[in-house]
Amino acid sequence: QVQLVESGGGSVQAGGSLRLSCAASGHSFSIYCMAWFRQAPGREHEGVASLNTADSSRYYASYADSVKARFTISRDYARNTLNLQMNNLRPEDTAVYYCAAKARCDGGTRYPSLARYEYNYWGQGTQVTVSS
Repeated sequence: QVQLVESGGGSVQAGGSLRLSCAASGHSFSIYCMAWFRQAPGREHEGVASLNTADSSRYYASYADSVKARFTISRDYARNTLNLQMNNLRPEDTAVYYCAAKARCDGGTRYPSLARYEYNYWGQGTQVTVSS
């Protein structure tokens, strides 16, 4: 029904920037809740950023504390992509980054979840490596 494909990963030095993109296809018009997750070898799966676009006049974004003020999540409806601008990258940001989505963000808040179990659709992941 919905397919997600990440791109934009690569290798950078600490302090550098990368922009990840997630191309959505299928019935992506029904998707209002999207997120980025990451997982490094030997570390737990981590929610990075999520975006609730159900309200066309006001998007709500959530960020992990570790990436606040450095990463920005956005959605480009014209290109049908979810993006993650990553600035001031650190070695600890090294991980495989996954795009995730679900139809709508559930719960009693407008701010979307960073819990992995909330999301139904997943991309294949893209590697981000930050060297010191």
